[in-house]
Amino acid sequence: MKSSLLAALVLSATLSGCGYNALQAEDEAVNAAWAEVINQYQRRADLVPNLVNTVKGYAVHEKDVLVQVTEARSRVGSLRLDASTASDEQKLKEFAAAQQSMGSALSRLMVVSENYPQLKADSGFRDLQAQLEGTENRIALARKRYINAVQIYNTDVRSFPNNLTAMAFNLKTRPSFTVDNEKAISTAPTVNFGTGGASAAQ
Repeated sequence: MKSSLLAALVLSATLSGCGYNALQAEDEAVNAAWAEVINQYQRRADLVPNLVNTVKGYAVHEKDVLVQVTEARSRVGSLRLDASTASDEQKLKEFAAAQQSMGSALSRLMVVSENYPQLKADSGFRDLQAQLEGTENRIALARKRYINAVQIYNTDVRSFPNNLTAMAFNLKTRPSFTVDNEKAISTAPTVNFGTGGASAAQ
């Protein structure tokens, strides 16, 4: 019994000293950061049906834009990327591209809304605009935190002697968002729906 306990203590000290515990903690931090990214994107997707229906009530002739938004929401809804599958670089690129398309479609919808004064005066529409603006900002922040968490984890995985531990336990580097998106992510989006213009960086 004593020998087993001693062996466990030695093993624990060895793993801790070689960075195993730090790598596990950083991996969990990446997973938590990704979960927040997903939560914020889902929040944005949940706003779309009410937003489309509200715009449709005033801008029935903007069918093409409304269809683009609806189709973009359908695409992001079909891509399920949890923390485990987010380590797949190709799937992550597809997810990021679909979300970027969703953001672009919403931006076009907001630009169109500027042509309809009655729509802009609708209290329900203004509330949805405010919710969308807040969500875009939270998405940008969540993505930035995810990228930072991945950077910390990947640095440890590649650094000596933690890289030896990572190889021993098959811990691999995690992909981040694409290079094309990192420039947009590094800057908080400018969203201004109420003063004659609209833009939402993705």
